[in-house]
Amino acid sequence: MIQTATVNYHVHKPERQAFHLDADGIKGNLISPELRTVNVPVADARTKRGSVSFPKDSLAFANVPTSTNITPEDNSWREIYDQELTTLLQEKLRVKDVIIFDHTIREDDPDAVRLPARNVHSDYSEDGARQRLIDILGDEHAHEWSKGHYAFINVWRPLENPINSAPLGFVRPSSLDEHDWVLLDLIYPDRRGQIMGLVENQNHEWIYQSKMTPDEIAIFNIYDNRGLPSIAHSALDMIEDVNINTIRKSIESRTLIRY
Repeated sequence: MIQTATVNYHVHKPERQAFHLDADGIKGNLISPELRTVNVPVADARTKRGSVSFPKDSLAFANVPTSTNITPEDNSWREIYDQELTTLLQEKLRVKDVIIFDHTIREDDPDAVRLPARNVHSDYSEDGARQRLIDILGDEHAHEWSKGHYAFINVWRPLENPINSAPLGFVRPSSLDEHDWVLLDLIYPDRRGQIMGLVENQNHEWIYQSKMTPDEIAIFNIYDNRGLPSIAHSALDMIEDVNINTIRKSIESRTLIRY
């Protein structure tokens, strides 16, 4: 089944563009570059047309319940959840090493600290990924890892309720043109990074998985030094059932892995 969703694409400009996060020292304050709002058709991964595989599409969906209660109020769940993710990635992707370096809980509420990301993007440019490798491991270990096969992989999971609005959507990498990407600076109060934004192209094939539950996850590739494409993604402005009023909550875990 094909749904219609609204997304916010980036635009090409002659000057360098940037996001300012926690701008002016205010947590959650975000200043964005110019975005273009577009309606796009979206295929459901639960159907044949929307089916995906990680080696081909840099994306996989799986049913993997967690044994812990993930809440933003405390961190008691992190040790258990990190071990679950480590085991998951080792088994699903046959990786050797897993480093989990960030968890971001998002809530689609105006008063939330972290809202769903509503811009079509991928988390790192090539230079940004290399710098993040150094930030996490230090120069010596980063040099060692760079000799082998490493990647940044994100794992996304709904929290509390099935997703009824603002699901996470993805652009099939084979439908992209290399000129669709635009380099963006990511400016925090204490550091800088680089991400990639995506500009509109009518050839883009959008995919999501309908009504994902807290027992389900999306695993997706952000950067791979051996060439597996980075996958563009964004929250989709769409509603599954107008009679349901639950707020979209999710956790996105960022990992560095070595094959």
